[in-house]
Amino acid sequence: MNRIKRALISVSDKTNLKPLLNILKKNKVDIISSGGTFKEIKKLKFKCTEVSEYTGFSEILNGRVKTLHPKIHAGILNKRNNKSHTKDLNKNKFKNIDLVVVNFYPFEKILKKTTNHQKIIENIDIGGPALVRSAAKNYKDVTVITSSSQYDNFIKEMVKFKGSTSIKFKKKMSKVAFMETAYYDAIISNYFNKIQNDNFPQKKIIYGNLIEKLRYGENPHQESAIYSQNNFLKIKKIHGKLLSFNNYNDIFSSLTISKSLPKNRGVVIVKHSNPCGVSILKNNIECFKSALTCDPVSAFGGIVSCNFKINKKLALELNKLFLEVVIGNGFDASAIKILKKKNNLRLIDASNFTLSEILKFNSVDKNILVQSEDKKIFTRNDFKIVSKRKPTKTQLSDLIFAFNICRYVKSNAIVLASNSSTIGIGSGQPSRLDSCQIAINKMKKYKNLSSNIVAASDAFFPFVDGIEKLIQSGVKAVIQPSGSIRDKEIIKFANQTNTVLLFSKTRHFRH
Repeated sequence: MNRIKRALISVSDKTNLKPLLNILKKNKVDIISSGGTFKEIKKLKFKCTEVSEYTGFSEILNGRVKTLHPKIHAGILNKRNNKSHTKDLNKNKFKNIDLVVVNFYPFEKILKKTTNHQKIIENIDIGGPALVRSAAKNYKDVTVITSSSQYDNFIKEMVKFKGSTSIKFKKKMSKVAFMETAYYDAIISNYFNKIQNDNFPQKKIIYGNLIEKLRYGENPHQESAIYSQNNFLKIKKIHGKLLSFNNYNDIFSSLTISKSLPKNRGVVIVKHSNPCGVSILKNNIECFKSALTCDPVSAFGGIVSCNFKINKKLALELNKLFLEVVIGNGFDASAIKILKKKNNLRLIDASNFTLSEILKFNSVDKNILVQSEDKKIFTRNDFKIVSKRKPTKTQLSDLIFAFNICRYVKSNAIVLASNSSTIGIGSGQPSRLDSCQIAINKMKKYKNLSSNIVAASDAFFPFVDGIEKLIQSGVKAVIQPSGSIRDKEIIKFANQTNTVLLFSKTRHFRH
């Protein structure tokens, strides 16, 4: 291992520099730097040579070009055991640079602070990634450090190996360095796609920060982890054991539904990523009880997502059930105290959760399916009354509510509703007729019978038999997408049975 004799330091994040500089000074390492980093090093009273003095070439273009110089990159990229490389360096009187400490302009942070395109462009780092890539490529001879969080381990290496670092450490830092440059470029690429409204470019770059490695995937023999394009998930676990792959899947499913409901209103109960009960009653306790009544058996071991702050009274009701996760837009202190009595119950604060991303991903092998999320906001203009009988104001409200929930149920999906609550849900069946029967059976089993039942289907009824089964069970109004060659037959049957029928302009499969 060759001793580190010369280091180049250029960092946007200038925290914790002093310990790093101390170990370099102790090992008599010459330091080269520029700009703000050079000033900071001098301010900390350490010796340092400015890049322009080292290269003999002044910074130009307002600092856009400073480290992009042959003396810098040749000093980093040359192979120490390559005679030709050594000859080139000696001929040009260049010296080795054995350590590169660089982190980049904070492009990601700038995106969160401003929409000013020019400011964003000026925060695209060019020299930094070039230095890091050069050092990472030549990791056998050069150590590259890309984060202040790596300083402690670097210092330990320097102490242990008396001014050097091990090949194992260099190789690891190289891997991290290429990860950082790839991540950085991915953010920039996605920014340009976004401002040009190109969701499906020729080459799609997906990036994310590791939030945590999970115990396992859907099953114990599967590995799993969760990543985010932020450094956080916009949800906060405030109690309970670690979340699993299935927990996260159900949490995101329930939040997707919750955030489609009226603001600060509604309860969603999810099991295996399917809703098994939803209500938007204004009274929060009644709302929860109504959602639970839809299918109390399926709710066992499920997830309850409340689109409002959870108080003590509701916490007492929730504690009567076995649940995996309870989600709220915050919790009263008294509610937390009650719910914490169950050690394994996870409590999730989703008060900061928003559905801002528009794309969903699914992958198999090395193939990735990408689509926009089905989060269309329904208005009255999205639906057409095609029956002779017109819906009452209450029926219309329930129909649109049921249709909204229907799009979050696995296809083929049927949702029965009454009084702003689901009363029967049929999901995931190859036959739409079977989904109808399951929804009806659920409604009858839990005695959710009503004098004003409405039904929603995520796609059109291809035959009369499905809508016939629903009407025979007591359904008074139906909402479904149009598009079947038998639409006229469905309309005719609705009129014959004095049933309200609405057609939607959009289909809503969820496979």
